[in-house]
Amino acid sequence: MRSEYKAMWLVVMFDLPVTTKKARQDYTQFRRSLLADGFTMLQYSVYARYCESEDDAAKHRRRVRGSLPPAGQVRIVSITDRQFGKMEIYSAFLHQAPENAPEQMQFL
Repeated sequence: MRSEYKAMWLVVMFDLPVTTKKARQDYTQFRRSLLADGFTMLQYSVYARYCESEDDAAKHRRRVRGSLPPAGQVRIVSITDRQFGKMEIYSAFLHQAPENAPEQMQFL
């Protein structure tokens, strides 16, 4: 049984420059590395990944740090599954439910 207090979501938020061709390539490479590591886009420049434990989150945190671009700002935060489930989401002023934890873990 999953513990909604032990399981967590790793959220990556970033603001990266895209003013030059090299900066756009760095942005694209960073975004693709997040997707390859199992992150899902919540909204532009905000990605999240479900993690079964703090150890699992630490592994993915290291992977994000290993793919940081040379410019811009990246923030990483961990929140419990329970806290994530309490998120309020509004799209065009209509309330939506937050994303569910995956049924099956993805091993990368």
